[in-house]
Amino acid sequence: MENGFHGVFPYLVSPLNGEGRVNREVLTRLCDDLIEAGVHGLTPLGSTGEFAYLSWAQKRDIVETVVAAARGRVPVVAGVAATTTQEAVRQAREFAAMGCDGILAVLEAYFPVSDAGIKDYFTAVAAAVDLPIVIYTNPNFQRSDLSVSLIAELAEVENIRCLKDASSNTGRLLSIMDRVGDKLDIFAASAHIPACVMLIGGKGWMAGPACIVPKQSVKLYELCKVGQYQAAMELQRELWALNQAFAKYNLAACVKGGLELQGYAVGEPLPPQDGLSDAGRAELKAVLERVGAL
Repeated sequence: MENGFHGVFPYLVSPLNGEGRVNREVLTRLCDDLIEAGVHGLTPLGSTGEFAYLSWAQKRDIVETVVAAARGRVPVVAGVAATTTQEAVRQAREFAAMGCDGILAVLEAYFPVSDAGIKDYFTAVAAAVDLPIVIYTNPNFQRSDLSVSLIAELAEVENIRCLKDASSNTGRLLSIMDRVGDKLDIFAASAHIPACVMLIGGKGWMAGPACIVPKQSVKLYELCKVGQYQAAMELQRELWALNQAFAKYNLAACVKGGLELQGYAVGEPLPPQDGLSDAGRAELKAVLERVGAL
């Protein structure tokens, strides 16, 4: 079964001015440049997009801007995240009405949620829209993670098509693939080595670093697609330093800092998050220069 989404989907940053308004011009230019670089899709309101710190009005403006900028050239998979099922359903419906091509579904939780509650949440989001759903699991940030068994149950829902996994456990990805077969397409995150995920059957990666190394990310994907894994690993080793920097510093600060170095006035992460330190900026600059992204 071919679920449609594949390749490199940058997790877009959310550029805001000092008054909290979305900088639509900068975001549009970033989207245009990423599409020109060959990315296969765009994901606003992923973790790098600081979804947990944004108001609904800001989220709506960001998604509207990205859909308008994409102009149908690549799919837009917008992040939906909420602590209640009702709110997640509302967001998904509004994003579908805006013209998004898919939904990245995230469960936020303040109190622990049972497997039955988690299943109901994702199933309700899927039932609310006639769009492909990407379920997102990130055990480092989520109070309620998804077990392999629960993922297998969700894979039976017709329009739950993909899983984006932000753990660092690549072995678990293989276990999931063995369990669900072709019912779910697996996407890596920056916590994984993307070339390795592609080797075991992944479809691509959805990650913040692709915002600042889009051409290199696309090249890596293309090498993996044609089975040139020796060349892919040579490039992967160069890019892995960026993944390590991404893990070392605040997510949005790292990508926003890299984009600032590249001439995009995306601003700082929303307080109380820390911005990128001088040491972090110097480290990131050195990595970007080394991989030809500056």
